[in-house]
Amino acid sequence: MKITRLSLTNFRNYKSQTIDFDDNVISLCGKNAQGKTNLIEAIFFACIGKSFRTNKEKQLIKWGEEYSKITLTASNEVRDKKIEVMIWNNQKKTVKLDGLPIKRIGDVLGEVQIVFFAPDELKLVKESPEERRKFMNIHISQTNKKYFYNLSRYEKILDNRNKLLKVTKDFNVLKENIQIWDKALATTGIKIIKERQKFIDELQPFASKAHEYISGGEKLKLEYKKFEVEDEQQFLKKLAKSLEKDFKLGYTSCGPHRDDIDIFINGQEVKNFGSQGQQRTVALSLKLAELEIMKNVSGEYPILILDDVFSELDENRRKKLIKFTSRCQTFITTTDENLCEGKIVKVEDGKVN
Repeated sequence: MKITRLSLTNFRNYKSQTIDFDDNVISLCGKNAQGKTNLIEAIFFACIGKSFRTNKEKQLIKWGEEYSKITLTASNEVRDKKIEVMIWNNQKKTVKLDGLPIKRIGDVLGEVQIVFFAPDELKLVKESPEERRKFMNIHISQTNKKYFYNLSRYEKILDNRNKLLKVTKDFNVLKENIQIWDKALATTGIKIIKERQKFIDELQPFASKAHEYISGGEKLKLEYKKFEVEDEQQFLKKLAKSLEKDFKLGYTSCGPHRDDIDIFINGQEVKNFGSQGQQRTVALSLKLAELEIMKNVSGEYPILILDDVFSELDENRRKKLIKFTSRCQTFITTTDENLCEGKIVKVEDGKVN
């Protein structure tokens, strides 16, 4: 799959812009704050349904305007895909897929698959488990819509269980009323755990190979640090065992919403002992491994977005990265024209030349 056209109206600093893409590698080049990252944010938003920069969608609307529109067209050898997103100041966003309105953003996930990497992705390695759960969730949701809906359901059930824990003052009353939420949490949660374990098992060999190639020989190992249950009954028993603790805390202390990934290089945990260079290479290797998994699942490579990544890599690693990603359509943003690869698209003050 390749993106062939992107049209923007009132998006960030773009008043009106249409860009056709007919190359495998596209470098968006320009000075800072000209609109390079805004372009790839628009691509990300159309494909994933949210921004990687803000949770406040109205910030995407150009100052002084009432709405913003993104239209993305992608194609492969057998089909075309068109995604249209309208973001309004005074109403909910609307999304169309191939001209037809969709009610749930999950219906657009996976239609045009993407992998995104930026220097900020170091958070994936060195910050909280939430970042690594987000990594798992975005990837699996693009290749498995049932996972996305199970995850959304789990989060709603968890929210209701936590509300009950906060407002109930009598522990015996809590025990009687929480069972319905425990049952629903276990039914949905076990499905999430199984899909995450499957993902990590698939990710390990590809990530290890990519990391060894880019780093020049270091050994990468991933371990899924999961909520250790094998079925719903074990899930329910652990919830029951932690109920008194949860009652005191006012929230659910165990479950897949607290999962993590442990990452090791040559036997040492990267988060605590790895250098920044090692952490960057690990994060990049995980993203490159995603490309291969998506290819295995869908039969075609996703689109790869590299936002200001080349300035963080030495020449040898840049060359290795381009060689590794030459099989998929790749968007690169950079302020340095010397770091550009493929077709150069110059960006200046919300305009593309």
